[in-house]
This record gives sequence, structure tokens and C-alpha cells, in this order.
Amino acid sequence: MRRRGFLRGLGQAGVLLGAPIVFERFLPAGLTPVALVQAAQPPVLAGKDPRLQVLNDRPVNVETPAHLLDDRVTPAKRMFVRNNGHPPPAVDPRSWTLVVRGESIRRETSYTLDELKRRFENVSLQLVIECGGNGRAEFVPPASGNQWRLGAVACPRFDGIRLRDLLDDCGVQDDAVYVAYRGADTHLSGDPQRDPISRGVPLAKAIEAESLVAFGMNGEPLHPLHGHPLRLAIGGWPGSVSGKWLNELLVRDRVHDGAKMGGQSYRVPCAPVEPGEKVPDEAMCIIESMPVKSLITHPQTGLRLPLDESLTVRGHAWAGDLAVERVELSIDFGATWRAAELEAPANRLAWQHFSAHVDLPQRGYYEIWARATDTAGVAQPMLLPGWNPKGYLNNATHRVAVYAV
Repeated sequence: MRRRGFLRGLGQAGVLLGAPIVFERFLPAGLTPVALVQAAQPPVLAGKDPRLQVLNDRPVNVETPAHLLDDRVTPAKRMFVRNNGHPPPAVDPRSWTLVVRGESIRRETSYTLDELKRRFENVSLQLVIECGGNGRAEFVPPASGNQWRLGAVACPRFDGIRLRDLLDDCGVQDDAVYVAYRGADTHLSGDPQRDPISRGVPLAKAIEAESLVAFGMNGEPLHPLHGHPLRLAIGGWPGSVSGKWLNELLVRDRVHDGAKMGGQSYRVPCAPVEPGEKVPDEAMCIIESMPVKSLITHPQTGLRLPLDESLTVRGHAWAGDLAVERVELSIDFGATWRAAELEAPANRLAWQHFSAHVDLPQRGYYEIWARATDTAGVAQPMLLPGWNPKGYLNNATHRVAVYAV
């Protein structure tokens, strides 16, 4: 983790420190404020749990260790951060506007934040937001990009309006194919003409009841690093379609061609490939619904437990556009499995909680494995799924280490 120069060009000092730097113009180039300098610790992001792990500072990308995701509803302080550019340095919700335009919209329309809240039904839904590259660090050979382990996932409760209500108000034409976004974040180069990211979803996904334009999270305004004052929240698909700092929606008559829609970004080979194989762009397909997955949030890996104590195991499971049918646990490296208790989701596209009590038969080292199966009968693979050049969609069974002593 680089310390010097952490803030240069970042444009969000107030977000990181929790207050503006009064004499920022005099801060020597390359010098990090002392409040962010901590021995053997990464900088602490304002409003974030200090135990989160910073993977990158340009742009800011921060992972949540699995054991800190034990909450049924993910609090903002423990939600991972995935940025592609720099967040806007200053936001005034009172003057924020959202413009809806595109080839397939009948009326280009602009809305203030207050108009969105007043004119449309307000809803609150728990939605899984997961980075498409969650688990990338486990691929062999390595894939380029942020080396997420397993903590680039969250399931907060988003407060907002349904995207379809907004589209209905503007009038969607019969030739509409895709709904895409642009945000107020800036490209790492500083070029105002370049979008750091501009992605979207097919119209059918955009008009689902769970696709939201969100202005809040868990009953509070959005955290600055999570898109304050406005973002998309589209559960079940890679988090890259849930654009932050939302200020423009585009209703397209074609598949959107914005930044990080083409090439190899958020795409996987249309057919299986050999590990390490180079795949041409035309053989890559856009990621849509995320695969079935589970996460053990208790115990923390490495736990040492007296032999005579029963072990409580709990966690969450999710399955993209589907629901989870069952979760099973193994303590013998997958030789045998036993069912965990699985709860229904709070609403469609929310994760589901599982729990079980496990007895360890003798002293020694164990691994607790969790395997989820979705309602289509597809189960997590015990080992890594098919390799792909960008390290997307790793949904191998989650494993934690436990010692009986």
C-alpha cells in the first residue's frame, strides 16, 4: 500500500478524513496528511470500519474480510468499495439533477433529487451487490485486476424508487434495448471527456421490480463512497451495472457501447478455455446474472476451539437472479455433506442466511466448507470454476480453517 501521494489527484480528501483540509492548497505535493499515516496500517476511510483492507488507492478499492460480513443487513461502514475513477470532490444534493435521454426515449427529462422522492413511490429493498471479480485472487494462473479475495460483496437495504417508474414517466419507445448510466466520477487521467465507467443492462432487467434508483441505504443518505446522492442498485448482476453518483440515464436502441462495456471488461469466454489461454474480444460474452455462491461469516478462519465445544457456523448464500435452494456443510474436505438451516430471503435478490451446529470429533486441523445450490439445481464447484482472462465469477465453495484443541 503506497502512503506517499495517496491523496494527490484523488479529489476526496474530505471523504477520507471526515472533514475538509482547511489549508489543502499548501499541502506539499506527495505528502500524506499525518491523520492518514498509521504504523503498519492502511489509511482509514471516513465512516468505514478500520479493519477493511485497502487493495488499491488509485482508484480507491477496499475489501471487507468475510467475518465482518456477519450482519444480516450490511452496514455502510462494512460495505466494500469498488471505484473505477475518482468520486466527485463535492456534492450538493439540493442542486443534483438526473437526466434521462437516449435514442429510445420519447421525452428527454430532468429530475431533481427532491422531485424523484416526491413524484414516485419510495421503496426499500435488500439487494446483493457483488463485484464481478470477487474471488479473483484464487485464479491460477493469476488474472489481472484488483486481487479481491471473497469480501467484495454486500447486501444492504437500498432506499429509492423503481427504475421502471422513472422510465414509464419519460416514455420508452418500442425499439428500446438497453438502459445505461453515466456518473459524476472522473477518469483517472483527469480527462473530463472520458468516462471511467458507463455500463448498463437489457431493458428486461431494468424494468424488474427490484431495479432501483437509490438515494439512501439502510435508512440513511448514501455514503460518499457508495454514490451519494444517487446511484443505481440492480441486484443479482455484477456490481458494475449499479452505477454510482448517477446523473444520466440512457435508453438505448442497441447494446450500450460505453466505457467498460467492450473488450474484455466484465466479460467471460463464451465457451470454456484452457487456463492462461488468450481469448479474442469477439469470443467474450457480457456477464449477466451472477452464479450461486455462499460465504461463511462465522467462525473467522483460524479459530481455535476446545474439543468439547460445539461450533456454530453461519453465513449467507445468494444466486444471481435465482434463489438458493439449499446450503450444505462439510468438515471432511467434501467427502460428506450435511444440510444447514436456510432462511428465505428478505425479498427477491437479497441473500439468504444459513446456520448449523458442528461437532469436531477429535483434536486437529479442520476446514469447514460451504456449498450452495440454486433453484435451477446448479451447485457451487468444490474447486475453482472455469478460468477466464479477467478472473471473473469465482464461485468455488468457501472454506475456513478451524483447530480443535
